[in-house]
Amino acid sequence: MSSSVPSGAPWEDFGRALKSWRRRSGLTQRQLGQIVGYHHSQISRLEAGLREPPPGLVHRLDTALGAGGALATLAAAAHDSPHDRRRLPAETGLFTTPPGAEPGGGAAEWDGLPWPAALPAEGLVCPLHGSAGCVTPDRAAAPELLARLAAGEPRFDELTAMEPEVLHALTGFLACVIRGALQLTSLDGTATTERLLRGVIRWADAVNTTGRTPHGQLRIAAQYAQVAGRLRMRRGQSSIGMAWFGHGLRWADAVHDIPARATLLSDICALVRLDDDPGPTLGYAEAIGAVDSRRRWISTLSHLYQARGYALRQDAAECRRHIAAARRAFDRLGRDDDLEAPWLTGAEGEMRLDSAIGGALRDLAAATGDRTTARRAVEAVARSRARLSPLMRDTHLLLTLRLADGWACAGDPEAAVALAAPVLDVAAGTDELLVRAELDGLHTRLSRDWTGVPEVTGYRDQLADLGVRSAVRGLPEFASRAPHVRTR
Repeated sequence: MSSSVPSGAPWEDFGRALKSWRRRSGLTQRQLGQIVGYHHSQISRLEAGLREPPPGLVHRLDTALGAGGALATLAAAAHDSPHDRRRLPAETGLFTTPPGAEPGGGAAEWDGLPWPAALPAEGLVCPLHGSAGCVTPDRAAAPELLARLAAGEPRFDELTAMEPEVLHALTGFLACVIRGALQLTSLDGTATTERLLRGVIRWADAVNTTGRTPHGQLRIAAQYAQVAGRLRMRRGQSSIGMAWFGHGLRWADAVHDIPARATLLSDICALVRLDDDPGPTLGYAEAIGAVDSRRRWISTLSHLYQARGYALRQDAAECRRHIAAARRAFDRLGRDDDLEAPWLTGAEGEMRLDSAIGGALRDLAAATGDRTTARRAVEAVARSRARLSPLMRDTHLLLTLRLADGWACAGDPEAAVALAAPVLDVAAGTDELLVRAELDGLHTRLSRDWTGVPEVTGYRDQLADLGVRSAVRGLPEFASRAPHVRTR
């Protein structure tokens, strides 16, 4: 349950409406609590305006009481009320973006991609109404709405007059980018994503000057910043990616968007881990867990990242302890977790869990030379790869290289080369930071530990033919002549 709110807070209006709808439905507090899965005392506190409803509950209350989204609208208004206005940071740089902008027109790169009819989509909820099931604008109308935002001199008064439609269109487009660029690699999307994001922040600034909190604008901005950072990582641009993550974190904090804060911290942690420094890795991993210890999906993420941090520190006991804790938290994920982090639940969640566990065990095996741990890593990564859609090409490439590296750590370089050789040309040609990190670790391991194996000689020759020297660090010599670098 979310924390208490002060007397007189905007949740009193929500509470009165909830009480009215409950009585209209002829239900007692106990009966309503049984329907939505909460104790009747919690329903009582909600009706008294003493609690903010936890994620997912508003939608269930709307459905159970037949309120048609009225409670979701009130919940959004409570977040965006004058009472909440005092919590918006007064820093002058809140409405700034990283310098620079890519050229291009206002066209959105979504050709051929399925446009979501309603939200949530691809894990994105409506920035105004959460998971209430908002309908998105028609696909044919969405480009015009977004073009208004990306115009050289947008009319912010007109945008605000159609605020829900514009925010719904923004969320729909971002779902397309996530599906098309981050999962299927069928488009880039960077230019349009960043152009729209800069427009959203200018709009948020304009709304803020009127004395109203730009709650919806900053929530969608945090989501856009996360996607922009990931797209920059795909280009190998870690500094720009980190800049977007940092700005997104500020926007998420400004409107107390807990899910966005947790996922942005996890992306920052992934970038920091590439430096092979366990201290900052563990610091960010612990910060993820501190966002909200009651949300099990956040605890799962925190434990997984801590496991990788302790692997870098060569602390096998702590690494395994956090892997076990991550599994326990994952096994207890519930409906609210599925609403906030659908990518970490169900079959996709199992795939991500095994991938992260396999990465931690592989890191530990690489650092300690423990081949038993390496074989456990191979098992976990193989399970993850088997669950993966073949359309997710970047992730398939990453897991293939991770699996090959696991075999190298386990003492089977022939198996490692057999897996890696068919994808070397693609891996060598990508700028994606995480894929390049996996290739660098595998290259280092084979070149350092298995120089006399004929298959490894052929592997090195193949790399030389591709013009590959070092997948990540750009070293002037092959990794076999460089200092040992731990794999990611």
